[in-house]
Amino acid sequence: MTTRAVHTTRSPRPTHEETQPRTPRAGAGRTTLAVVAMAATLPYLTLKTAWLAGSRIGIPDGSVLLEPGLFITAANAVTVLMDAAVIVLALVLTRPWGMRAPSWLLTVPVFVATGLLTPIVLGFPGQLLLRALGAGPDAVEQATRTPFLDPWVFHVVYTGFIVQAIALAGLFVPYARERWGRRWQGVLGEGLPSPTGVVAGSAAALSVVVALTHFYWAFGGTAGHNASQIAQYSSDTAVGSAVHGICALTAGAGAVLLAKGGARRAWWPLAVAWTGSAATLCWGMWLMVAATGGGTGPDERTTTATYLIYAGQMITALLAASVMGRFLAGRRPV
Repeated sequence: MTTRAVHTTRSPRPTHEETQPRTPRAGAGRTTLAVVAMAATLPYLTLKTAWLAGSRIGIPDGSVLLEPGLFITAANAVTVLMDAAVIVLALVLTRPWGMRAPSWLLTVPVFVATGLLTPIVLGFPGQLLLRALGAGPDAVEQATRTPFLDPWVFHVVYTGFIVQAIALAGLFVPYARERWGRRWQGVLGEGLPSPTGVVAGSAAALSVVVALTHFYWAFGGTAGHNASQIAQYSSDTAVGSAVHGICALTAGAGAVLLAKGGARRAWWPLAVAWTGSAATLCWGMWLMVAATGGGTGPDERTTTATYLIYAGQMITALLAASVMGRFLAGRRPV
């Protein structure tokens, strides 16, 4: 009897076959997905480029986006580059030369894309469902709030993001199977050494704290929020908070599953840890940056509790990601 997948105390030396991955066959399916992914970037890139050029399309009067400031300009420029990176990713995942790209140069952008897009894939349909059921934001109440963007902008942009997420997932999974599949074949095998187990337990414990806080905010809790956040509460913000809580729990659960080992197939705990840690880290960072660059009025100052939760999201994700890295480093190719 042979063990299909075990852990070692040190990283195994890659075999010649691993260092020379076979060229992917970009058939009609992958080519179509690549075209779809690239086309789905056009709405966002067009809007952001127009805003950088001074256009006000989709931005109503009174929006904070019309206020002069380096922060908004820099944010628009950075997000243009981030969405343009999807085009590069689609090419890397389908062209023969993509197999020669350094691992980190590919996995880091894919990790970030997973992290930023997953909560949108989960949250935006949930928001639309609640609105369809009559539980969406009250129109009269919404009219009294400071405008941000015209509603159609969210529909166009978020639909594009969801299409990007589905297309990139359809491209990355077969690419990763061909290039690194030997690392996730078989079962989890032996549990990870004690220090890593402690890290996984810490990630799980912190994820519970972060998740419970987000669920509390999702159900209308006000502690830890400033007056502006309390006034903006709606079904949309509730769904967003709930999704952040779910992603945090997912990161913690994935870390524990990987550290514990066992007879489970290795691919799905890895997928859980990857998705949860990516979403929790990227949105924790995004929310932290947005809070730091937000308003300075007495009702808009971000509270210490909010900062701590955003930091907790990032720490949870980093702990879970370190467990995932340790797991992969200890895998022996079959």
